[in-house]
Order: sequence, then structure tokens, then C-alpha cells
Amino acid sequence: MNSWRGKKVFLTGNTGFKGAWLSIWLNALGAKVYGYALKPNTRPSLYELCRLDKITKTTIADIRDAARVRRALLAARPEIVIHMAAQPLVRESYRAPAETYETNVMGTVNLLEAVRACGSVKAVVNVTTDKCYENREHLRGYKEGEPLGGYDPYSSSKACSELVTSAYRNSFFNPADYKKHGVSLASARAGNVVGGGDWAADRLIPDMIRAALKGEKVRIRSPRAIRPWQHVLEPLCGYLRLAEMLYTRGPGYGGAWNFGPGSGGARDVEWIVKRLFAAWPEAPGYVIDKGRHPHEAHFLKLDSSKARRRLGWEPRWNIGTAIDRIVTWTRACAAREDMLKVCLEQIREYAENTKGI
Repeated sequence: MNSWRGKKVFLTGNTGFKGAWLSIWLNALGAKVYGYALKPNTRPSLYELCRLDKITKTTIADIRDAARVRRALLAARPEIVIHMAAQPLVRESYRAPAETYETNVMGTVNLLEAVRACGSVKAVVNVTTDKCYENREHLRGYKEGEPLGGYDPYSSSKACSELVTSAYRNSFFNPADYKKHGVSLASARAGNVVGGGDWAADRLIPDMIRAALKGEKVRIRSPRAIRPWQHVLEPLCGYLRLAEMLYTRGPGYGGAWNFGPGSGGARDVEWIVKRLFAAWPEAPGYVIDKGRHPHEAHFLKLDSSKARRRLGWEPRWNIGTAIDRIVTWTRACAAREDMLKVCLEQIREYAENTKGI
């Protein structure tokens, strides 16, 4: 992807798990990355472990602060914007619904308003989630044109973010007027991402890693719940490919895009737990938490045929490979290795096994 060399990229949420991985990848591709994010909210954090403040100029600020977003974007004058700043957790959205909507909905508005004021931007990718669909527990995968919804505040807020993106594309970045505004706008929806460096609360694999490192059994909820699991590098590859096509080919690549795992990626929670502990046999194991928990979807799957057909993107690491890479990453971290080098090696390994990137 030589087309990234020298490109100025404005990346929101770059101190988070997915944002840090994408920041590392973009820097490796030769892009000049300008971050906008809150301070890392976990200890440890991938951003701090990899010393990403040394290679990415980051504005530490809230996406809800419209004036700060605008100033930061205008100062960077990027060609490409990737929006990942979010309140990303379902269970946290039950505890803080208003903050979740403020961040995920008005944060998107603030960013797109800043893009309107910045004449350098040519391509924008708003990263949402597979949970933006109205989940009817179908056994088939959801396609991009299906109804949006959301049972919980997080899922609903991301559906709202999708609607905001669509409204701005129609109203201010309409493809019919592309020669006037010059902006191509898309949204990207991915499934449950996993990978080394994720220490978020109330997420299955981070909870397992924390418990295993302490020598404790992990408590799991909803063991029969099925999710589309994928390594973090899978959707990031899709976001990069999508942004590249928006930049080089224009608004014909706008709209919504799914980036989900292959058919073997939809597994229930207990399968994931058993597979990870098979790769980490010294871990103490697990117990099922039979207490009451807030509602979460039982089954959710994406149809990514559009991305396969039009972007040439397809997943390359199955969930077993993804889990093995997590264990490798975690052992390296526990051994105090250079984690930036470890991340770059996993990116290199992934890229060498991926067509089109």
C-alpha cells in the first residue's frame, strides 16, 4: 500500500485498543498520523506500552468538545480521516447512557462538522459496529441495507451514528456534488474484535487474560451467546482498504461496509474460552457466572460479501489463529519484550498472508 506514504491521516480514538493498532500500522505504511483522543483509560494500555506518543502527534481531548475537534483538524489539514473515538462497551452504556449518546452520536456530528470546515479532507471513514443492526437473531448474516436498531444504549447510539453519517453524506457530501466538495464518506461495521493489548473491562478475552495472569479462574456469562469473532487486524485491513478506495476512486465507495469473519468465526462464548485455554494450558480455567446480567444479543453475524466483491478484502486469520496470536502477544508482554516490535511483527505476518494489502 505505497499510496499511504506521506499521507496525512487524522485518527480519532488512537489511544484505544483498535486505534493504537491502526496507528502502528499507518506509521509502518509511511503515513503521518495525527491523533485525537482521551488519555488511555486502561492500565496497562497498548498506546503507552508501544510508546506511541513518540511517533504520533496526539491531541488529548474529548470528541464531545466541538471547538477542540475543529481546531485540531484544521491544524492537521489531513487528506484522510478515520473516526474511531467512541464509548465502545455495551455494559458501560447501561451505566452511563447519556455519556454514551453524547460521545457516539454528537462526537460523530462534531467530527463531520469539522470536516465541512477543512478543505484538505478527501476521504472519511466512520467506524461503528455490527451491533448497529436491528438484531432479530437471524442465523444468516446481516447485509448493509438492512434496518438499523439497537436494544441497548451502545448499539442504539452506533445506529444513530450511522444515521448521522448518512444524513451528512446526503446533505453536505452528496456524491452528485463531489466536484464541489471533494469528500467521500463511508461507514465501517465490524464484529467482535480480539487481539493482544486489549485490557477493556467487561470484555471476554481481556477478562480471561487478567484472570489467567493472576492465577484465577475467569467468570464467564452467556456461554451460549454466539458472536462473529475476528482478530483486530482483520477489520483494520478493511478500513485501510476502504479509505484508500475513497481517496483514489471517490464517492462510489461511500456508504456502509461490513467487515466480519469467515463462516468459522461465529462461535459461542464457551468455545472461545476453551480454545484460548487450550493454547494456554497453565491457565486455571473458568466458571460460569449464573447471576443476572443486562441484556445482550444472543446471535449476531455479518454478511461481508460486498467488501469481498468490491474491495477485494477477505479475512485471512481464522479464530484459532487469532487466539494463538493473542497468547503469543500476551506472553511477550509478560516477558517485557519490546511490544511495538511484537505488534509490527504480527502486522507483517498478517500482511504477508493477505491479498491486496
